Amino acid sequence: MIVIDSASPVPPFEQLRAQLARRIQDGALAVGARLPTIRHLAADLGLAANTVGRAYRELEEAGLIETRGRAGSFVSAAGREGRERARRAAAEYAALIAGVGIGIDEAIRIVQAALASATAAPASPPEPA
Repeated sequence: MIVIDSASPVPPFEQLRAQLARRIQDGALAVGARLPTIRHLAADLGLAANTVGRAYRELEEAGLIETRGRAGSFVSAAGREGRERARRAAAEYAALIAGVGIGIDEAIRIVQAALASATAAPASPPEPA
């Protein structure tokens, strides 16, 4: 169940995006599940359609959902694949860290710095094909 807290300092689109992302990531919304239409969900939650639309766009950009034109929006398998790639990369990183003798606290600081850098930097345009 999606709950939007109007008293929260977190914008409604972000509350919706975060709750849907969490439900997708924990499997409560299965791959292939059809999401409500933007207008229907907006009406159910008492939000503007643009607010729900923004949440859906951000979920799509993250690879968690895909929109199939008039057929609607669905939970994407790409989100699951992305998490699996991240898990494999983390295992490889852990093996590298153990191999070079870096401690856990420093390894975590390295990851935090890399994540901060990745989220602060503007996305680079795709390379021409």
